[in-house]
Amino acid sequence: MAFGKNHAELVGRLGADVTVNHLASGGRVANLSIATDESYIDRQSGERQDRTEWHRVVTFQDGLIDMLQKHATKGRLIHVEGKMQTRRWRKPGEDSDRFSTEIIVVPGNRVQFYDKPNGNGAAAAEAQAPMNDGGAGQAATAANGADDFGADQIPF
Repeated sequence: MAFGKNHAELVGRLGADVTVNHLASGGRVANLSIATDESYIDRQSGERQDRTEWHRVVTFQDGLIDMLQKHATKGRLIHVEGKMQTRRWRKPGEDSDRFSTEIIVVPGNRVQFYDKPNGNGAAAAEAQAPMNDGGAGQAATAANGADDFGADQIPF
């Protein structure tokens, strides 16, 4: 029996607006480019260094693609859950394979924006890929930062 866990989670900024392409099968695919930053102290110089890592994110979920087309614009702060997957292909006339590691947003994963479209404030949109994509579509909700519960009615 095989076991393991393939879970990737990112919080970063979109490097470009979402791109949506149509597949020969009639479906669609959305591609995101997310930048994550980290800082560290260089051992030799003792100075603070910043490093940016770029990540490719892909989804085939129709409802999620619709939400991303409305809200996923360059610079937005986004949280993405998915699984890592590496594709391999070869271009015609080349002797070696090419590889691309991507985070695939599959049913049950989440995409959430942590800012408003103008770049500040609480989350503006959230979506979760449905567990069963039986044509039910994608759940996307607008969050305005207001709680439905009073301070004495917190459900936990």
